[in-house]
Amino acid sequence: MISPPKTETEYFDIVDDNGDLIGTASREECHGNPSLVHRTIHVVVLHPDGRMLLQKRREDRDIQPGKWDTAVGGHLHSGESHDEAMRRELREELGVFPDTEKPAYLMDMKIRNDIESENIRIYSLVHPGPFEFQQEEISDVRFWEIRKLRDTIENTPDIFTPNFIREFGQLEAIPGFLEPNNA
Repeated sequence: MISPPKTETEYFDIVDDNGDLIGTASREECHGNPSLVHRTIHVVVLHPDGRMLLQKRREDRDIQPGKWDTAVGGHLHSGESHDEAMRRELREELGVFPDTEKPAYLMDMKIRNDIESENIRIYSLVHPGPFEFQQEEISDVRFWEIRKLRDTIENTPDIFTPNFIREFGQLEAIPGFLEPNNA
């Protein structure tokens, strides 16, 4: 299931440091103004054997083009809950219908940089594929062995988004999470 390209302006809820709603702004306003804190979701997808699925962002993306990133990531639309956005993004980006799979809440993380400020809710899902990825936003998806992923991050970090590198570090801190068959 591949979604059509976005043609309408997307609006996001703006939140304060406590996560309380304080307004709305367009995607364009949020990407370029780090004072506009908005909410996103990520879904870490693991194969039953413990490998991690990553998506490669298309070269024409407005942020971090051509870099490997978390399997699923997306903004909450204005008025949307984290769980609603998680289900929508799994369908849109990977063709996965989470009404049957049960993603688990992992943690919340804050990202602050010169481009944007996001409060990210991170979920995990064990799913072997196949995937029908959203070709308008993603150029490739691939499962990575954790050891190989760790080595590649250490040796060639520029092929990954900075947010993914930080998130991967947080995932490694969860005892047993990235161990084979413990996913």
